[in-house]
Amino acid sequence: MKEREEIVKDLKIALLGKLKESLVSVFPVTLLVFALSITPWVDISSKELWIFMVSAIFLILGIGLFNLGADMAMTPMGQYIGEGLTKSKKMGILLGVSFIMGLFITIAEPDLSVLAGQVAAVMNGTTLVWTVGIGVGLMLLLGVLKIVFHYDLTSILLFGYMMLFSMAAITIERGNGSLLALSFDSGGVTTGPITVPFIMALGVGIALTVGGRNSSENSFGLIALCSLGPIIAVLALSMLSQGNLDFSVPDYSMGKVLEEGLENHLQETMWEVGKSLVLIVGFFFVLQFTVLKLPVTKIGQILFGILYTFAGLVLFLAAVEMSFMPIGYKIGLQLSQHHAGLLIGFSFIIGMVVVLAEPAVHVLNAQVNDITGGEVTRTQMMTALSVGVGISIGLSVLRVYYGFSVLYYLVPGYLLSLGLSFFVPKLYTAIAFDSGGVASGPLTSSFILPMVVGSCVTLQGAGSVLDFAFGVVAMVAMTPLITIQTLGFKSVLATRRRKRLAMQRILAAADDQIIYFE
Repeated sequence: MKEREEIVKDLKIALLGKLKESLVSVFPVTLLVFALSITPWVDISSKELWIFMVSAIFLILGIGLFNLGADMAMTPMGQYIGEGLTKSKKMGILLGVSFIMGLFITIAEPDLSVLAGQVAAVMNGTTLVWTVGIGVGLMLLLGVLKIVFHYDLTSILLFGYMMLFSMAAITIERGNGSLLALSFDSGGVTTGPITVPFIMALGVGIALTVGGRNSSENSFGLIALCSLGPIIAVLALSMLSQGNLDFSVPDYSMGKVLEEGLENHLQETMWEVGKSLVLIVGFFFVLQFTVLKLPVTKIGQILFGILYTFAGLVLFLAAVEMSFMPIGYKIGLQLSQHHAGLLIGFSFIIGMVVVLAEPAVHVLNAQVNDITGGEVTRTQMMTALSVGVGISIGLSVLRVYYGFSVLYYLVPGYLLSLGLSFFVPKLYTAIAFDSGGVASGPLTSSFILPMVVGSCVTLQGAGSVLDFAFGVVAMVAMTPLITIQTLGFKSVLATRRRKRLAMQRILAAADDQIIYFE
């Protein structure tokens, strides 16, 4: 009885800590929206503000519960599967499970569903989700091989991006260039709140079991590969697609949720989240009874964590669909009617603060801090991600304003990031490419993307949304690669400077000890 009371007490303390973190994350976004509502640039009614405030409370609760659930369930599940299957030394089972879990987890990913709903006019949502899922499954399989056989991540990424941009060129040549931005966005939305904790923990479990000198470094890179797979898969689908690509702007109004009622909206969200999580949990229990055979206490913890994950995702998705998408669209629509500098400046600021509210970012930062032994701190990671995302959204709005292809950003951006990988420690490269996928989470697809769509409707017209608005998720996924590797480059220069100064002191001390005889 006493032991149970201590467990409950620890859970309360942990939940309180997670809620404080989520409050700090969501408060800046909420404050910005309220501040913008009192300016003459954006007209947000008092009713909309009340709904937004309720949604913000839902969001705080949702992120807090989800992060606790990720710690209790998703992360341990990934690590147990990675360790258990690697210890079994059955490579075929390990690779088969990796592919199936990659597919199932992607189907469950909420921000992919949000993106699929927004492009239903040009691509069937189910087809998009399954295509992306297959891409993730195949790349997760490749990532497991990378860890087991210690393949070099940079070489794999170089080959992957060469293949990706070659496919992009063929897509343009065949007249399907309008789908390029959507293809790159699909890679960004894949690595969200469900995928990141599981896949990162899976990599850690396999790397620690396999061992080796650089096991911590070897555990990173799975998120990077799982972001690359969907882009290649959707590009392949785009190359084969034919027919009408006329895009119609989705209904972003709050009226949709208000008409069906909050209770019905929550029930629908619960059904969607539950349906997705059942696939993951069901497959995990198949592995539990056949391979893992974990003790009852660990299974109990995982079940409680799943409940917290479920509740957190329901509240999170209900919040973003209820008001964050409509408010984001309205801000973009109205703010773009004023000076371009104002819109770009606001986009940079909102980008810096929105990444704070992404649930998967906190999971990544915690794991990076632990695995690097504090070498890369949470503060460094969060600062680099915030600046990178702010720049990416500002540049995306600039692209909408002038109306040019996203490839003008992505090609030089990825060339720069891949080039930096030859000059920074491999650990920084792996973390950077993982961070790119993590930064582009549910709030990016449900708040930032609608905001940029609204801007595009005003500046370029609704018919240009597919060409110029989409691609913002891909930009969010790309810029952290450069900013975090810049941290690594700075670290290399600082280390060289310290060694040079140390050598100068040694030589100076040696000169002082020389005795001259006359």
